Amino acid sequence: MTTLKESLIQTTCAYCGVGCGVDVALAGNQPTQLEGMPEHPANYGRLCVKGTHLLDTISNENRLSAPEINNKQVNWSEASDYVASEFSKIIAEHGPDAVAFYVSGQLLTEDYYIANKFMKGYIGSANIDTNSRLCMSSAVAGYKRAFGEDVVPCDYEDLEHTELLILIGSNAAWTHPVLYQRIARAKRMNPTMKVVVIDPRHTDSAELADRFLQLKPGTDAALYNGLLRYLADNQLLDDDFIAKHTDDFATALAATQSWTIDEVASYCELSRHEVSQFYSEFATSASAISFYSMGINQSSSGVDKCNAIINAHLASGKLLKTGSGPFSITGQPNAMGGREVGGLANQLAAHLDIENEQHQSLVKRFWQSPTIATQAGAKALDMFDAIRAGKIKAVWIMATNPMVSLPNTDAIAEALKACELVVVSDCVASNDTLDYAHVKLPSTGWGEKEGTVTNSERRISRQRAIIAPFAGAKNDWQILCDVAKKMGFSGFDFTQPSEIFDEWARLTSFENNGSRQLNLSALAGMSSREYNALRPIQWPCIKGDNYQHGQVFSQNQFSTTNKKARFIAITPQLPKQVTSSEYPLVMNSGRIRDQWHTMTRTGKSATLSTHITRPYIELHPKDASRLGINNDDLVRAQSKVGEVIANAKITDSLRVGECFMPIHWNQQFASSAIVGKLYSSIADPISGQPETKFTAIKLQPVEFSQYMDVFVNKQSNCQADLTAQSDYWLKVNASNCSQYQLAFNDVIADALYWCQQSSGIKGQWSAFYEGVTQRIQCIANGRLVFVAMVTNEQVTTSIEWNNHLFSQSALNFAQLQSLLTATPDEEFSQGRQICSCFKVREKPIVDAIKAGTHRVDELGLQLQCGTNCGSCKTELSQLIKRHAVIAQGQQIDVLVTV
Repeated sequence: MTTLKESLIQTTCAYCGVGCGVDVALAGNQPTQLEGMPEHPANYGRLCVKGTHLLDTISNENRLSAPEINNKQVNWSEASDYVASEFSKIIAEHGPDAVAFYVSGQLLTEDYYIANKFMKGYIGSANIDTNSRLCMSSAVAGYKRAFGEDVVPCDYEDLEHTELLILIGSNAAWTHPVLYQRIARAKRMNPTMKVVVIDPRHTDSAELADRFLQLKPGTDAALYNGLLRYLADNQLLDDDFIAKHTDDFATALAATQSWTIDEVASYCELSRHEVSQFYSEFATSASAISFYSMGINQSSSGVDKCNAIINAHLASGKLLKTGSGPFSITGQPNAMGGREVGGLANQLAAHLDIENEQHQSLVKRFWQSPTIATQAGAKALDMFDAIRAGKIKAVWIMATNPMVSLPNTDAIAEALKACELVVVSDCVASNDTLDYAHVKLPSTGWGEKEGTVTNSERRISRQRAIIAPFAGAKNDWQILCDVAKKMGFSGFDFTQPSEIFDEWARLTSFENNGSRQLNLSALAGMSSREYNALRPIQWPCIKGDNYQHGQVFSQNQFSTTNKKARFIAITPQLPKQVTSSEYPLVMNSGRIRDQWHTMTRTGKSATLSTHITRPYIELHPKDASRLGINNDDLVRAQSKVGEVIANAKITDSLRVGECFMPIHWNQQFASSAIVGKLYSSIADPISGQPETKFTAIKLQPVEFSQYMDVFVNKQSNCQADLTAQSDYWLKVNASNCSQYQLAFNDVIADALYWCQQSSGIKGQWSAFYEGVTQRIQCIANGRLVFVAMVTNEQVTTSIEWNNHLFSQSALNFAQLQSLLTATPDEEFSQGRQICSCFKVREKPIVDAIKAGTHRVDELGLQLQCGTNCGSCKTELSQLIKRHAVIAQGQQIDVLVTV
């Protein structure tokens, strides 16, 4: 008997900007188990539900095995020759600004660095931008305006030592669950700690809140402008800090004079008491953190909102101290790394300014490059406008899916159709953007890549390969270097990522002389072995200096010319789009708990697909009543630029007149659920970040003549045939089958024949009729391979139950009967799934609560829910509040965090 060699590889999670460390156990070079890295300072062993199920996503399903040119497979030499030749021709004829790169926060720092060097130092254009433009560019501009450099002045330990934590524009419970768990634990350890949640939606994050402010969308800058005035009016400023370490305070304060408490309350649609209480708590707390994310950044005035927040922290001296500061939290695993290496079109590498002649010279001399970009390139929306207008004739898209993530989807499609050359590097064979590619390049994905990422607290961590690259896939940096060399450029003779990191680290210290906080000189000169063994570390890390564990702006010295921080005068602005009689509702958008971006990775996991199985549009009960919409009805949302269809979810967590839709679904999973279709190409004039939290819509119910709920075994390849003939469709993946929810404008007279023809499946077909409902099934070689329920109203059956039946080698008589009558076994009739890790559903949780279990930890002991990743704890808390029968004087503890 052969014993497989066991080993352990430490790497970093592929998802959000928390940057959690991951331990992967291997046996015989195959990953067998994954858990949080106990010693990693970001997570100390915790993982959210997405991170916990990373191994579900490394299958070879939907992978390119070789490069393709015009849908024909070629070898790598032919592919790189073609891309190099076509880019060279276009540059020779039209100039360097006729080409562009659109890259991603999913790239590793080494990939990002090569892409930026290639475009700005060798092609000579700054037309390289990143999908981080969509999530963090307003925060970047805010920090740069205030501090002179894009530096986050906080770390995760500050979250655990603050007296007042303000979550504003962040649903951390779902978007950054590990940090949320750290916060919850800190609150239990320090009962005096206060949490204020500020959001137009009552999200899961509000479960932790001592105070919830449900303000009007887009009014955050006014709230913080009023706070600055309040601090001044009540002599609660840090006058010494302002005098010694800041500029332009008087101008910023003058801009707040109209923002009295009453005016703020009216403008934000809050009560006077809510505003004054928040201001008082901020002013009197010894420490305070404003923790903000997309709700602040994704705005036509996002930069001003960021600076309004920073102004309040500068004025009160609540920054550069333990537990204090304006803390912008990143959304992607390497959005920060991209910012560092110059992945945005308006930056040079290493926090250097693209329009500064000295900085241009510095980077050009370091790279010894033939040229250097001297002006900002096209930001994301401008880039695709220029492509559509024919100014940019070739675009190389890497590790991102702009057909889903960018606003005004139809305009992006027009641009890609018009483009002479679209090159896409990705770790999948099909997505919405690849449909437009002339050249498809198979790149490595998480688990195959080697390099580094930087998280939200400026901590660099290694991402390590745990499996060999799939088939012909290459690392992005290798693909870029191959093309650069074939275009005749030197400076790209790298053979491993450690060499790239070394060059990058040396650039950060080159002629730095303390002018920039970003300095990795202590990491320069590492051998490949030292690089491979690199432990998580925060920058700055400066050679010859005692390591300060990431401390920035020592002695309150900032990165401006005079070393002082700058106040920015803010004039609050509402969103550019306005509601009207035709479009009376507001659409907001964001993430859900178990999915990620456009589901390229998480969509592969059956477990992650069971928490929320379909796209939805949340609306307030009063709006639903007025519009004649019932819960779960299909509804159409229309804006001036597009429309979507999804199921209605009626909830009072929203304000009247406002809606919400998740960002994840795309045309691989649904016919019409890309929320980006609703948003116009409106962006912040400074950062270029699109406004994707606010658009005006109208909403109406959608009715079809016939509905079909179909389940097909995973081996069948009939999605195109099933969906092409339907007027609405939705796909949900399970481990043994796929579910398709279909709808038709015209009734299919012979549904059995339609199912046989559309599926192409051969076997023993049968049908059962009950009034207007028809149930169809097919058995092949003893196994269930197809099930459909056809009716004149929307009905869905349990995907878990059907998935179980598809897993059986043969169905017994009772199972066949229950299938024909659509009667699931009791274990599959327990309501929606709450805990994805242990597949605990709503009914047993509610039963336990009604029987007297009123604590989250007790529910965990009884049912296991919430005891693994903890992502479901806020939902458990909500269920306790909703269903517990409370004796007089009894307290419910909902904040238990293991």
